[in-house]
Amino acid sequence: MVSKEVIVKSATGLHARPATLLVKKASSFKSDITIEFDGKKANVKSLIGVLSLGVTKNATIKIIASGDDEGLAVEEVTKLIDSLDE
Repeated sequence: MVSKEVIVKSATGLHARPATLLVKKASSFKSDITIEFDGKKANVKSLIGVLSLGVTKNATIKIIASGDDEGLAVEEVTKLIDSLDE
């Protein structure tokens, strides 16, 4: 299991378009990937799950991956979240 904390810089947090991009990226990995925010967890491969967390701008979230490509999954998902700075 690999985990990493990241700050969401996107003005809209993880809503609509950013969440869709995140789900698409996460779905390309075999590992189970989870976001942890405010005491709640959601599967990153589930759009409804990601949206239900209500992640806002400047929120610190934790990305957790477990599986064959967990290291790469955490790295790529973190990179995507960092690039969402609109």
